[in-house]
Amino acid sequence: MNRCLLLLLASVILLHGKVTAASTVEAEQRLKTAVDEVLVTARNTPNGKELTDNLRPVLQKYVSFGVMTRRAVGPGWRQFSKDQKAEATKHFTTLVIRTYARKLTPGKEPSITFKAASAPAPGRIEVPTTVLNDGSNYTVTYRLEQAEGWRITDVVIEGVSLIANYRTQLDAQFKKGGPNAVIKSLSRSADRPK
Repeated sequence: MNRCLLLLLASVILLHGKVTAASTVEAEQRLKTAVDEVLVTARNTPNGKELTDNLRPVLQKYVSFGVMTRRAVGPGWRQFSKDQKAEATKHFTTLVIRTYARKLTPGKEPSITFKAASAPAPGRIEVPTTVLNDGSNYTVTYRLEQAEGWRITDVVIEGVSLIANYRTQLDAQFKKGGPNAVIKSLSRSADRPK
């Protein structure tokens, strides 16, 4: 009986390892597809304004902006109404897309090297990359989660998490005036000239 239980346990452990490896490959492939689409868009777009506009539909396919917004706002998110959540997500999406677009040069394509992915937890994958763009070399780690299919939920540039960076700012706004202060801050930032 103990031998059967031990064999069953070993089978489950081996199967989990194969599922995790398959999931890692699937997540990596999805990220590479997303990056390829972004790079083609950047290469084929003549200027920054158009690049931001052209990247929006591409990034919306691969990035979970709802999850990113919720995490950037932090615990205060629970106090947002449904409409406030939608408005905050809309503005935060614009900020993230604009930030990402500013890292690209229209008409040019940076060199990106993908490194081995890791799975810090089930359903979560981190894919480190090295980016060479306009003579600058920097590291970018993409964090993906499987909740909505593999989607990007954070980007860590040179060790700084996009989510953690915004959380610091948005938490201060939340403490000053709750959801409305956060939305006002996001709206002001999103409405600034590109």
